[in-house]
Amino acid sequence: MKLGFSDVEEAFRRECASWFEDQMTGEFADIRGIANLVDKPERRKAWERRLAEHRYSCIGWPIAWGGRDATLNEQVIFAEEYARAGAPNRLNHMGVELLGPTLLALGSSEQKARFLPAIAEGTAIWCQGYSEPGAGSDLAAIRTRARRDGGEWVIEGQKIWTSLAQFADMIFVLARTEDGTGGREGLSFLLVDLDQPGIEIRPIRQINGESEFNEVFFDGARCPVENMVGAEGEGWIVSTTLLSFERGISTLGQQMQFRNELDAVIAAARRNGKAADPVFRQRLAEAEIGLRLMRYGALRMLADGKGGALAGAALTYKIQWASWRRALGELAMDVLGQEGEVAPTDAEGWPLLTNLYLYSRADTIYGGTNQIQRNLIAERGLGLPREPRGNA
Repeated sequence: MKLGFSDVEEAFRRECASWFEDQMTGEFADIRGIANLVDKPERRKAWERRLAEHRYSCIGWPIAWGGRDATLNEQVIFAEEYARAGAPNRLNHMGVELLGPTLLALGSSEQKARFLPAIAEGTAIWCQGYSEPGAGSDLAAIRTRARRDGGEWVIEGQKIWTSLAQFADMIFVLARTEDGTGGREGLSFLLVDLDQPGIEIRPIRQINGESEFNEVFFDGARCPVENMVGAEGEGWIVSTTLLSFERGISTLGQQMQFRNELDAVIAAARRNGKAADPVFRQRLAEAEIGLRLMRYGALRMLADGKGGALAGAALTYKIQWASWRRALGELAMDVLGQEGEVAPTDAEGWPLLTNLYLYSRADTIYGGTNQIQRNLIAERGLGLPREPRGNA
């Protein structure tokens, strides 16, 4: 298996690296290397628009929809250089990496024409309305309901752990549209405007002091019938198609962010003398090995899946990176010692490595817990019998 890149692709890497360096040392230097997801939202929205101006917002999309029709290797290179430059986490990750590809695959021509340009231009920020209170990681336990009222769907219910909803313009919602159904049956996938009566967003304060996650309440919110992706009752198919894109190209950029975090841990160990301790050297080496294995595995999986929806071995990726990063956060705190327990001031928040430790506690929970991931690997990847479920 070839893991290298051609001369043309390396030229594209230099182009990306140069552009990002200009932006991150110039007009957008104030958001370079931001460690959390909620700081300076207006500047990050401006960054989304700047990416769009240079057709860097969604380079893997077709040219007709604002992308560059970039090859798999070019998308990998772009993701790596984006993270290497210290560019901030994408405020519109849900729109660019998840909803956009789903609409390209399953959306109607009218839905593509209405929603894709605004995502590509960075003028419409999206969030995800999947998780619900009491449902844990069971996506089939949806209780939010939508009833037909003429040319609209009327939505009642609650979503939780909705990332960056307080900054979003739109939300894609999985709701039950058929009375008397349960589990995967009777679900539909709706595209909903957040700026309307009947929707309330409440930020949730997290252990690291941020409020990335939110509760979203629907009390008579409305959605035009033409905003349903797929047919009524096909929400499970659409939602799982969307989730398959979550383990796509962006994984390589995520790993470059992990690279930056691991480098910071190594630098701290060298600074305080723990790099000379054989126990810490071994733990650092294990972290390095784990990161490299993730990269090689991701490249192989992306090549097998052609950069689109993935299956099989890709089901292992979430539990792999989540467990690795949680261990990295624990290593970071052991390296820092008491230094990691004190924030400079309340206003400044936690430093990078302490924030890594606090945030990574959630990595093995959100997006499907490690236990749920093991079920997915067993049932979908290996074809083993399903675990008994009370509502199945």
